[in-house]
Amino acid sequence: MNAPAETIEIFHGGCPQDCPDTCAMNYTVKDGKLIDVQGKPEHPMTRGGLCVKLKDFADHHYNSERLLYPLKRKGPKGSRQFVRITWDEALAEIKERWTGIIREYGAQAIMPYSYLGNQGIVQGLNVGDPFFNKLGATVCERTFCGSGSSTAWLMTMGPTGGLDPESFVHSQYMVIWGCNSVSTNLHHWHIIHETQKKGVKLVVIDTYKSLTAKQADWHIIPKPGTDGALAMALINTLIEQNLLDHDYIEKYTLGFEELKARAKDCTPEWAEAITGVAAADIRKLAKEMYDAKATAIRMGVALERHHGGGQTIRAVCCIPALTGAWRHVGGGLMQMPLWEFPLKFDRICRPDYIPQGTRVINNLRLGQALNGEMPLHPPLKSVMFYNANPVSQAPESNKIVEGLMREDLFVVAAEHFITDTAAYADIILPATMAAEMDDMILSWGHFYLTYNAKCIDAPGETASNAEIFRRLARTFGFDDPQFQRTDAEMIEDYIDWTAPQMAGITMETFKQDGYAHLKVGTPDDRCPHKEGNFPTPSGKVEFKSSAAAGGNFVATPFRQLYDAFQGGEPVDPLPGYVPSRERPETNPALALKYPLNIVTPKSHGFLNSQYANEAHKVKSQGDQYVLINPVDAAARDIHPGNLIRVFNDRGEFHGEARVTDDTLPGVVVATLGYWRSRTKGGGAVNVISSDQFVNLGHAPSLSDNLVQVEAA
Repeated sequence: MNAPAETIEIFHGGCPQDCPDTCAMNYTVKDGKLIDVQGKPEHPMTRGGLCVKLKDFADHHYNSERLLYPLKRKGPKGSRQFVRITWDEALAEIKERWTGIIREYGAQAIMPYSYLGNQGIVQGLNVGDPFFNKLGATVCERTFCGSGSSTAWLMTMGPTGGLDPESFVHSQYMVIWGCNSVSTNLHHWHIIHETQKKGVKLVVIDTYKSLTAKQADWHIIPKPGTDGALAMALINTLIEQNLLDHDYIEKYTLGFEELKARAKDCTPEWAEAITGVAAADIRKLAKEMYDAKATAIRMGVALERHHGGGQTIRAVCCIPALTGAWRHVGGGLMQMPLWEFPLKFDRICRPDYIPQGTRVINNLRLGQALNGEMPLHPPLKSVMFYNANPVSQAPESNKIVEGLMREDLFVVAAEHFITDTAAYADIILPATMAAEMDDMILSWGHFYLTYNAKCIDAPGETASNAEIFRRLARTFGFDDPQFQRTDAEMIEDYIDWTAPQMAGITMETFKQDGYAHLKVGTPDDRCPHKEGNFPTPSGKVEFKSSAAAGGNFVATPFRQLYDAFQGGEPVDPLPGYVPSRERPETNPALALKYPLNIVTPKSHGFLNSQYANEAHKVKSQGDQYVLINPVDAAARDIHPGNLIRVFNDRGEFHGEARVTDDTLPGVVVATLGYWRSRTKGGGAVNVISSDQFVNLGHAPSLSDNLVQVEAA
């Protein structure tokens, strides 16, 4: 007899990771097993490539440490001692514990905690919101990344997608500001690099010599947290040297005279004293940006990560309107194009389920909420984690660990692995990976929606995030239609198919092609603000924000977005330079103890903390290391390869010293994502980070921290 023929099938995939690239992929399945994952070659943006994080994504699904069954803690918290239980037992325990908590303390004693461990519209950030809102739990304010940048963007230009990253092929001058594209935005980097090879100048503004900065034609290195002063000096120079598109300013901007007055004293010499960037270089950059006309600026989220970060973003947002760059294809500003995606967030999140008066706790303040530092009535008695690993990633993580050790705190986690956070759980629920569930993946780095089709059976007793919350809803007797739909039905329901951006695009489009570019103009003709048309209250670029000034908000989502991010706090209507809290110049007393600024960018080999539990990924990335300038190393008798201790009053971590002029004197650099349970000394980078907010959007000040370094 002939052996049965092998069955090989190809399915559409979309990378679910928190990354601007959102790669379109092909899943190859042989006899029911995922055997390969490749980039989709025909995709115009990602063009068949995958980053080092996803190169062996098929094998990742079969990792030997993966969780396949529900678990219950049997040892001390954090000991990673668990026993297998059934789903019925897990759900019964959760119901019993939560019901008891609600009876004694009320539902607000329970809190969800999630972020973008999955970026799908079904399985991602907001997947648990309908359930927890229906339960009446504390609302988690999620401002881990981008909220300060987004608030500033919205205040200045409204919810516009801005410059298409593919339009950089038409740019005549390119500036990457606070973004390490080679490591964190690889497919846009290819477009930029190809344009650069045609003779278009690339300027990178970053506080250290990142992989991207090393490939720039000109690397400008401001001191950490001083980009706002640099941006204001550029505005000053553009105005003082009359490098302005007066017609554009008159027709399409609001508040120019007030901005001019604000920037009057922000001279390049003033900025040089703050930033360390030569005044002549500031004038040169302003002149070149103006002369090129089609100047493209790609802003990174890193620009928000210090106390004045929101104002920094607002200042940068003013520049393309002053020079008239928005008139040209390939000119303008790119931040996060996600504002163009027509998603029905009211159906995804179900805010209508939230009982009136329900409290909100910010995810960056979890440690304070758990350890009693934040006065809470009622106290938190239970937390459920999903799509997040705060013990590794959140600021002041020692406080979080202290809180998670409480015996009276009932902790649930939905996870792929026993992460540093899941190690403290009482119940762990096993979650599926990308190839095992349906989803649609949005992007915060381009204008494509990407379809992810379930192509293999879920292993063991794993369940999709959406299915986990359907089971919890049934356990608690919630029978709303919201909790009855399949994952595939949720995709259909969460997209506004009638929106102009979806004209001619149907679900069949995605099933056939795997992706679709929103109908917002092509990369060759997208010039959304050639004649203004900014979705702000005034319809113009608002140098002076009418939102902050109490203007008329008209019928746009702008007011709602602004209120959600800012929480009603007073805001300066004009951009300006706001100094960091922790710099030697602004906090000399603290700098006597901790004289070094630390910058904590993303790792090249990890996606936040994902993949940092895989030995071959760690081998490729290298163990935790710390870049330190030779001047600072010599002063501390530190030599290359030494194990060093980085510390402040909040905590400490250890890493291998890399003595290099890639960083300035007074600045150390350590990439994040490493699990504290798998590093020497048991710490992770963000243990030293402050949980104080940036001046806009409750964003984290992850690059506004002083430390000391010594040999371990």
